[in-house]
Amino acid sequence: MNAVITAALPVFALILTGWLAARWRILGAAATDALNRYVVYLSLPALLFRAMTQVDLAQTAHWGFIAAFAGGIAATFLASFLGARRTQGALTDRSIQGLAASYANAGYMGIPLCLALFGTESLAPATFTTLMTASVLFGFAIALIEFDRQQAPSLRATLLKVGRALMRNPLLAAPLLGLGWAFTGLALPEGLDRYVSLLGASASPCALVTIGLFLAQTETSSSGPGVFRLVAGKLLLQPAVTAVLAFYVFPMPPMWAWTAVLMSALPIGTGPFMLASMYGRDARVTSRAILVSTVASVLTVSLLVAWVSAHPLS
Repeated sequence: MNAVITAALPVFALILTGWLAARWRILGAAATDALNRYVVYLSLPALLFRAMTQVDLAQTAHWGFIAAFAGGIAATFLASFLGARRTQGALTDRSIQGLAASYANAGYMGIPLCLALFGTESLAPATFTTLMTASVLFGFAIALIEFDRQQAPSLRATLLKVGRALMRNPLLAAPLLGLGWAFTGLALPEGLDRYVSLLGASASPCALVTIGLFLAQTETSSSGPGVFRLVAGKLLLQPAVTAVLAFYVFPMPPMWAWTAVLMSALPIGTGPFMLASMYGRDARVTSRAILVSTVASVLTVSLLVAWVSAHPLS
């Protein structure tokens, strides 16, 4: 219970702060957009860049961790993709549904939660999950959508468009640059390190407040079966599959295994909503699923945090 109070409660309290700020009209839609851009383009990339420059490459090659986390994503994406066939005929809509069920709120919520629960040692695995979510999973969904939208599907054209989209994603570019710096074996210059440290320190609180602002502006009409399927896949199926793979199939340190499960159990991030909006699809189901999964995760993530705190990490 102490871990829930010290780790999970502050995270949800910051989300509630953003929600109240929007409801009380302290911050409006313009502030939500500005704060979101600040997190995506400045503070969170700085945090990810610095985290990757400090990793010990010899100790972070845990391919079992990547396989376990990716396996949870793949199983959940496939289940939602196939489950949407009855209501969503187009490949584009089914791809967005698959993405929504498996897209964890890793950067905005997962990293702050891991830092609070596990400390800075969890930054490396948490960053890897952010990379896999924001690049591999997101890129795969974009590839399916672009393939569906082309009258004469061209693999080359699709890959080029996906590549350009990912190259413009700072949540992918920043940690890759940091990883490149880590390969040099050099420490960051003191002034630069202080700069990115200060900028990155604002990522967690700003990201969590932004989630609250977004949720306050999300439609709250009744949830249909599509929303329930997405939420159940994200909060139940994905962490369950990841846990089986992390603890019983692939070898990895205990902290990496728990990080994989915790990051898999996070609510749905805003990526699917942004993708639906960008391609002009109906975003109501995804926005409601984000809202419902975030509210429900207050219980599910808190229970998981309590469970993690009762088990040794080494």
